[in-house]
Amino acid sequence: MTTEDERRRIRETFRELVNMRPARLEKWLATDESQAAGQHKDGGESTGHASGRAIVDILRKKQSDLSDADYQHMRKVTGYIRRHLAQRPAGDVGDSRWRHSLMNWGHDPTGDDESHD
Repeated sequence: MTTEDERRRIRETFRELVNMRPARLEKWLATDESQAAGQHKDGGESTGHASGRAIVDILRKKQSDLSDADYQHMRKVTGYIRRHLAQRPAGDVGDSRWRHSLMNWGHDPTGDDESHD
């Protein structure tokens, strides 16, 4: 169980790092690029793609409706985004698997204006 202060910090970090709105993330998750990114277990859905679906649900919930499992996932998401950002490849990342993977986790590293639609 987390304290209210910890929950507040988790929410703030999540909001800071997840820069894609639910509708844009849902649209992205439906693309071939999204479904091809990340590690796939047994040819199924990638971990990041499944996470993206959970992120959409979290973003659409009222704060008072967030569960302990939601907070746990929010922590996982922010940890993944931070680690992945630290591994930024050189050059243009616009159409890279690195960017696509991050977008599955709700973060567009290009700061594309569409992320705020």
